[in-house]
Amino acid sequence: MAFVCGKKHCSLSALIENRIFSVHGGLSPAISTLDQIRTIDRKQEVPHDGAMCNLLWSDPEDIVDGWGLNPRGAGFLFGGSVVTSFNHSNNIDYIFRAHQLVMEGYKWMFNNQIVTVWSAPYYCYRCGNVAAILELDGNLNKQFRVFDAAPQFKVSLQPSFKSNKSKNSHALNEIFSSLEFEYFVELIYDLLGS
Repeated sequence: MAFVCGKKHCSLSALIENRIFSVHGGLSPAISTLDQIRTIDRKQEVPHDGAMCNLLWSDPEDIVDGWGLNPRGAGFLFGGSVVTSFNHSNNIDYIFRAHQLVMEGYKWMFNNQIVTVWSAPYYCYRCGNVAAILELDGNLNKQFRVFDAAPQFKVSLQPSFKSNKSKNSHALNEIFSSLEFEYFVELIYDLLGS
């Protein structure tokens, strides 16, 4: 229960030295200013659509100029013109986000106006990606620390379901993998909340 209650009270975003907007997912067509984010009542379940949902689940996309439908089924895709407009309107230099796997650990987009930082190496024990942590010093100079998974975690920890029907076996492995990751995330939040 501590995990569920804790998630409802996590902040949606952060503003670093009035120059860097940090958010889990991305931007929302319902939000053009940081002040609009401050008015969102965070103490609620995340809705399936709307500004809060978009901040958590939207993704930048090179092939989208404005706004587009997100194939994930939540949030939106947004392009460089959206990022430029948001940064200019709010007098910020960068957007830092994390919600999207990038194989290199981090990825700059749209003339270095937004960066995705992915800090889960060897995601789901099968993606083969490295991870990164972004460090800022007192002058907001950026340094990325890229790292790989520890060697003992580079083997699959998932059981293999044996079946005469390989399609069923694959489906069970996929379900187990998703449940394992969700359980891990819940465990971490529970530990942080207690």
